[in-house]
Amino acid sequence: MRVPSSMAASRVSIVCVTHESSDVVGDLLASVAGRCPVVIVDNAASDVATIAELADRFGAQFIANERNIGFGAACNQGSAVTSTEFVFFVNPDARLAEGTLDGMLAAFDRYAGCVAASPRLVDERGRSVFKGRSVLLPRSQWIKEPLHDSVVPVLSGAALWVRREAFEACGGFDRHIFLYHEDDDLSIRLRKAGAELRYVRDALVVHAGGIGSTRSVEIAQRKGWWMGRSRIYAARKHKVPFAAPLAITAAMVQFLNPGLLWSPAKRAKQRAFLRGLVSEAFHAMEEPTTERAVP
Repeated sequence: MRVPSSMAASRVSIVCVTHESSDVVGDLLASVAGRCPVVIVDNAASDVATIAELADRFGAQFIANERNIGFGAACNQGSAVTSTEFVFFVNPDARLAEGTLDGMLAAFDRYAGCVAASPRLVDERGRSVFKGRSVLLPRSQWIKEPLHDSVVPVLSGAALWVRREAFEACGGFDRHIFLYHEDDDLSIRLRKAGAELRYVRDALVVHAGGIGSTRSVEIAQRKGWWMGRSRIYAARKHKVPFAAPLAITAAMVQFLNPGLLWSPAKRAKQRAFLRGLVSEAFHAMEEPTTERAVP
């Protein structure tokens, strides 16, 4: 059953968080093409004027933060100004294929117990980028990409569709997680509340991956730093055994990867990741009131 596009406009809102994302978010907005309300929340980027112009051109609601409050907190902020039955969180470097909104709505109507889902994700070359595992879950729960609609253990924050009622009931994204692992954390909390998470095979989103922000050594450092801190915080929150030593050991082994030799940004990100792990291992994550500089 295909749901008319007019149904999408009344049932779902898209929320997208940007930060130095002016090179890619226009493609996302064009792929939505006015089929449903869109809210853009910009986290204090230098290209905010361009983002605002793009939002205006495509009829999206625009929120500009004076400081970077983190991905999850900005998602919560965007969701709070919408009123539809569903909220679809989508990364700025993603594009919706034709029929994606209709396919997701049809899936939720088909699976009454489902409260959150992700569509099929592929990269620019059409290769799958399915997320069926998480460092917050035991390996026994990891899965390979299903060949049909299926219940899954965790969802991808690159394209995460959720019933508003369930999202608000569990408190939304954890605002203490500045960047990375917020989707894993939300998935686990929804499941603990008895929710069913699903993978919707027939709905497609193309996700470039890793270019939601302009590539630079400085941004790579910030991402690595928060990836490290968030990993330890989230792992401790969900009582993952030996979270800190295992993560730090794995990060040190990654320095043997030959690919780091040819990429200053990757080297910077890996070093910052290790520093973030060590920092959070010895100091509880502080209130994320601002994006602190990478030490």
